[in-house]
Amino acid sequence: MPTASRRSGTSLEILREEASNCRACPLWKGATQTVFGEGPQTAQIMLVGEQPGDKEDLAGKPFVGPAGLMLDRALVEAGVDRNKVYVTNAVKHFKFVPRGKVRLHQKPSTSEIKACRQWYERELASLKPVLVVAMGATAAQCVFGKITPINKNRGRLIDLEDEIKALVTVHPSYLLRLPDADAKAQEYKRFVDDLRIAADLLRKSARAA
Repeated sequence: MPTASRRSGTSLEILREEASNCRACPLWKGATQTVFGEGPQTAQIMLVGEQPGDKEDLAGKPFVGPAGLMLDRALVEAGVDRNKVYVTNAVKHFKFVPRGKVRLHQKPSTSEIKACRQWYERELASLKPVLVVAMGATAAQCVFGKITPINKNRGRLIDLEDEIKALVTVHPSYLLRLPDADAKAQEYKRFVDDLRIAADLLRKSARAA
């Protein structure tokens, strides 16, 4: 059995096992499985997205589809090691509508975000990271417990409890949806710049330790 967190709270492996049987909202009925967070117990950065997509639902791992590849690329450019961060979603089951053989993503409702927030809270308590990065509106609503505008709060460090900082940015899937190449390049650069704030905070935290 994995050891408990070096800080406090239940270990991530135990939480993952408990979440696999979650029935707090109806989304589990259509999903293949619970897609829990992934990353080391010692992670100092916690990245929070919206929900698993089709590929994540099938694989049982977060951010392994096109948005995950975009995130990986941006993390490298920002100087953040993906293997040292914890990646999770506000909602742990894939919400979709079937269209023939295709499953089309649907945005989680406020009630579904609230029902799943217990897992985010327990992940946070287990990790006690230096920084939580909320990627997109659903993630921001989960992290702050209320609807939080992205552009108004983006690109600056916000205090949470227990000396943890939060950073709000866009979800990488937003970048994939932009039709204009110039706009996509510009927004991608902004996304990398946001992640560089996370990298800088991590370096400062390491020097202070």
